[in-house]
Amino acid sequence: MISDSLSSVDDLSLVRDHTVLSVVVGSRAYGLATEASDTDRRGVFVAPTPLFWRFAKPPTHVDEREAERFSWELERFLGLALDANPTVLECLWSPMVEHVTGSGEELLALRGAFLSRHAHRTFLRYADSQFRKLSGDLRTRGEPRWKHVMHLLRLLISGRHLLDHGEPLVDVAGHRDRLLTVRRGEVPWPEVDAWRASLTRDMDAALATSGLPEEPDRTRVEEFLVSVRRQGVR
Repeated sequence: MISDSLSSVDDLSLVRDHTVLSVVVGSRAYGLATEASDTDRRGVFVAPTPLFWRFAKPPTHVDEREAERFSWELERFLGLALDANPTVLECLWSPMVEHVTGSGEELLALRGAFLSRHAHRTFLRYADSQFRKLSGDLRTRGEPRWKHVMHLLRLLISGRHLLDHGEPLVDVAGHRDRLLTVRRGEVPWPEVDAWRASLTRDMDAALATSGLPEEPDRTRVEEFLVSVRRQGVR
């Protein structure tokens, strides 16, 4: 039987009491922060295993908008990472880790198991979706949202680095000046589009020589999940 304390647990309590990894993402982690930048946090929590024995399952994620924090339950996070979700992968490589438990350390040690050549497709798909939205803004509003343009280019830079070096590039401080110029709207759209197209071609070329495996190591990831779930019964 599930204890009374577990049956009354709420979403925020799951994040507060069961987070195994919390990192800073966004402009501060990217090396692109300005005086006006917020501090965006992402986390992973592990719902106690008995909560999964009920018809009503724990949440797959908790969005604390006022606190600028978004957290995933472990199983959802692992699934997204196996699919090479760029947002999730950058959490695993964030240079700004604020909280980590033993299970969180295991997760970070496992991060190479999530990587595969699928990243080429997912990073380009995310970038293409964003580009179409920005192009629509350009037609309807006369200009795109320049902050989003900057992050589209940052995403492509990170994706190319992943294909070349086996890990995403989160801190893009080496490109800071040029990217912030884009954010301020000081780069003409044709020049931005040419940079985007060049980065896309670079990613295609990098795929041909990438040392990434065809598929992620799902077996290792699943073994980790099962181990954590077993610990959660205690």
